[in-house]
Amino acid sequence: MLQYTSILKSRPYLYLELKKAIELVIKGFTIDHIKNKAIEENIFSVNTEARKREIASTVTNRISVLDDFTMDKIVNGSLQTSKQLALYSILKTDRLFFEFMREVYKEKILLNDMNLTDKDFNIFFRRKAEQSEKIASWKDYTFYKLGQVYKRILTEAGFIRNSKKEIEILLQIIEEEVMEHLKNIGDLSYLEAMLGEI
Repeated sequence: MLQYTSILKSRPYLYLELKKAIELVIKGFTIDHIKNKAIEENIFSVNTEARKREIASTVTNRISVLDDFTMDKIVNGSLQTSKQLALYSILKTDRLFFEFMREVYKEKILLNDMNLTDKDFNIFFRRKAEQSEKIASWKDYTFYKLGQVYKRILTEAGFIRNSKKEIEILLQIIEEEVMEHLKNIGDLSYLEAMLGEI
């Protein structure tokens, strides 16, 4: 099982970077090649050496949980499908974000309560801190930052509409072919986290 980390606070959605790296994989580049290109050619257009390494590491980690079908859909599928599968790659590599989607986002949909509030985030993090010593050791600022990043990821992926007044959950429609594929490879729990119910 994945360990809890707060790494997402500095490595958000990275949709375009993921897509660019997958295009290279499809062309036959290895993960090591991509990491080298990130550092030597700055393919992700970032300012510092540390950031080049950070993004390369995050993006290649997300690629490692994808198969040929999902990679092809991210590069060649519709924008909506592509963004949904980019989010799925985060669900598969970040345990805390996955649990947020399963325990808060999905539950909201099941209860037909289509608004997320700051209180929902706070309660979730507090509950997790009670369950995990590691999470309990994090500073308040870490939880604040994670909440901000979760909102940003969900907004960029098209899963919420975040206005000044409220955060509205946007129900997802996932292509039948993609749903069948995720079910067949045993990833139903990720599908449910994104859809609420199937």
